[in-house]
Amino acid sequence: MNIKNLCLIGLSSLLCLSCSTYLNQPVDFREARIGENTSTTEKLKTLPEPAEKVVVGVYNFRDLTGQYKASQSGSTFSTAVTQGGTAILINALENSGWFTTIERENIGNLLNERNIIRSTRQEYQGAQDNEPQVPPLLFAGVLLEGGIVSYDTNIITGGMGARYFGIGGSTQYRQDRVTVYLRAISTSSGKILKNIYVSKTILSQSLDASLFKYVKFQRLLEAEVGVTRNEPVQLAVTEAIEKAVEGLIIEGVEDNLWKVKDGQDQDVLIQAYRQEKQEADLESVYGGKLVQRTYSSSLTVNLGGSLISGDFNSPELGPLVKVDFSQYLNNSFYINLGANAFELSNNPHFSQKYTGVDANAGFLVLPNEDLSPFVQAGAGYLFSIDSNAPDGNDTSFFKAQYGLGLEYLLSPKVSLKAFAEHNITFSDQLDFVINGNRDDHYFNFSVGVSFNLGAMPSTKSN
Repeated sequence: MNIKNLCLIGLSSLLCLSCSTYLNQPVDFREARIGENTSTTEKLKTLPEPAEKVVVGVYNFRDLTGQYKASQSGSTFSTAVTQGGTAILINALENSGWFTTIERENIGNLLNERNIIRSTRQEYQGAQDNEPQVPPLLFAGVLLEGGIVSYDTNIITGGMGARYFGIGGSTQYRQDRVTVYLRAISTSSGKILKNIYVSKTILSQSLDASLFKYVKFQRLLEAEVGVTRNEPVQLAVTEAIEKAVEGLIIEGVEDNLWKVKDGQDQDVLIQAYRQEKQEADLESVYGGKLVQRTYSSSLTVNLGGSLISGDFNSPELGPLVKVDFSQYLNNSFYINLGANAFELSNNPHFSQKYTGVDANAGFLVLPNEDLSPFVQAGAGYLFSIDSNAPDGNDTSFFKAQYGLGLEYLLSPKVSLKAFAEHNITFSDQLDFVINGNRDDHYFNFSVGVSFNLGAMPSTKSN
């Protein structure tokens, strides 16, 4: 399969991925409809019933970020997040079925209307002892405060694309994040009963494919298709606030601030929430899983290939087997010793088997995440194990090497690794031919399994 066919297949895949959105593009006006629910809305509605509803007041749940919406020409006067946080919070409280919410955001309007009612009755009914009075207002046992405390843009951006002979496609993405805090305050003591912190990512994606090609003399074919999807900020804020309300309810039940109705199981609910919090504690800002690497050493078995860059054209990938041992000085730095056997080939001109030993110093870039890149560099020695080397040529070489890899921690005891390495031999006789001033060098590519051993000194039991 040639490169042109691969590009056509890739272009077709991009078109298929964008097909559903593209064919459903808006081409006419749409009627108003009931607002969308989030996944958390359904979870709120299925919570167990409370033994008694809690009367709460919400004075204001504001946008505390002060951010304005960004544009290519600078900031605009439109805010980055909704200013209707109070309305969203009250709706979430109502959906949960756990709270009786009383009006406090516009309490002045309510009090003014009650005064109008009193004055009207006095004017038209006169002062009578048995005159019906305006019922007293409910007072809140709990006040809910907080707000939208941050809106971080472009915390992750990226994309990829390819083009060959006028056929290509690309994709781009951007991730933002909104954060809310919600706290419950006792009106009798002023004590903060609970404080809940929730964040929600907001994803924007674009996908496009294009074709630009001369099909014949003075005939140019040009085609383009694409789609962009932006997660609504308002729905992201809604989901974050609803998640905060859910956390407030469950943590309140756990601490006996309020109770579940008799006969309904709360243990399963609390256990599931604890598990979710534990998983959240193990997740980084960028979505990676946080881990604690407690091992002190590792033994790795690698399989891969070697590719020479010497005096002959058209190098071929030869087999590689490598075993190495790493001793960690701390969570990030380690020293590495390895032995390898591989074949370098430029058939039919050159083919030779080598073995070697390496010593490296390495650095694990993200030691607290399960997926981390690593870099290492060092020196080594290799020699030929074939007997067909021409007389008078060197068969052993001192070398230096450096490389970049990726490690994924499957479990505390097992890791997967992928690695690419550049080896510099300081000699032009690696392929037994001296030509020009450039020394021969070669590349190693491998994947392997690491068996993690021992424990770091700080993690050993007394």
